[in-house]
Amino acid sequence: MNDESRPRPVFDPGIPAADRAVLAAAPERLVAASLPAPRPPSLTAATVAARLLWIPAFAFFYGVLPGGWLRVFFLASLDQDDLVGGAVRWGRLPVLAMMLTPALQVLLLLLGQSDAAFALAGVSFAGWVAGALRHLREPAAARAAREYHGRYLMPGDFDRPAARLLVRAQRAVDAVLGSQSHGAGLLDDVGNTVVLPRQEWAIASTLAEHTRLRRERRMQQPERLSPRVRALLEPQDRALELSARSVTVRIEALETYARRAGEADDAYHESRVLQGLPDQNARYRELLAGTVGDEMAGAEIRGMAEDAHRAERTLRERIAVALDAGQELAVPRDTARPAGRPADAAPTAPAADAAPAAEPETP
Repeated sequence: MNDESRPRPVFDPGIPAADRAVLAAAPERLVAASLPAPRPPSLTAATVAARLLWIPAFAFFYGVLPGGWLRVFFLASLDQDDLVGGAVRWGRLPVLAMMLTPALQVLLLLLGQSDAAFALAGVSFAGWVAGALRHLREPAAARAAREYHGRYLMPGDFDRPAARLLVRAQRAVDAVLGSQSHGAGLLDDVGNTVVLPRQEWAIASTLAEHTRLRRERRMQQPERLSPRVRALLEPQDRALELSARSVTVRIEALETYARRAGEADDAYHESRVLQGLPDQNARYRELLAGTVGDEMAGAEIRGMAEDAHRAERTLRERIAVALDAGQELAVPRDTARPAGRPADAAPTAPAADAAPAAEPETP
């Protein structure tokens, strides 16, 4: 399956937005719903023993000893150019702590404040132990991938026919959400951002179920079954075919909506071009007035003034048409439309390039 026919992961809109962002940022941790859920992290005796030794040594080296300075000097001896970048990855507070704590301890010892120096060392040691324990926690992406397993779908959950249909639906959704008319607010932007992800998830869930049923049917090896048993399986095959047709009709409705959004884009683009015509005509009139004779210029300027008036009138009409087209574009909500109903049965938007009504010209 190449990249063009490979769908992107689909997430249940019911997952909180923050967790969806975490999952989308770490696709390598996601596991297909058709596979077992990821297991929670388990601790072995060897791991526990290693951490009991490593964490105190780590905290003592960086929290009590001048480990930060030792590390900087060691990396500098290896001609490392990215010393600052490597330190910044720790965070500002850890870097400041491991650089300033040893100096403060030495200063307190020189001033005879040994108790304060030991107290500072203890606080620093405890802080680095807490930071190490926090670092050892399960990553947020791994936790979300395990907790929400089955509520996101991966390319492995779809066979080739289902993947092709899902890619069509995702392209239609992307076309609507990426259109200029949607960005300009001519379409139902709130409905698009809420309803379209739900449509994508519903389509993906149905296609994933189709894939599971087809895989189960292949495992049954129908060619080895008797005619009587195959006859008993025919109603299941017809049900799967009807469901596939219904999903295809829903995807075609999304594609129709995407085409209408494209038509609204064309109307919006033309309206922006027409909006600049009056100013452009004024510049051309000034250019003409400065380069031709007064008699010729007067006639040309009067003609261009009439053109500017017509352009302004056309502009207003075209903007009204574009707004009407955007308002009449509705998200396809009929998810249970019969399979026999054509995809283009939805009401059509007014043509974006309809010619303006002729008006009598004033002499």
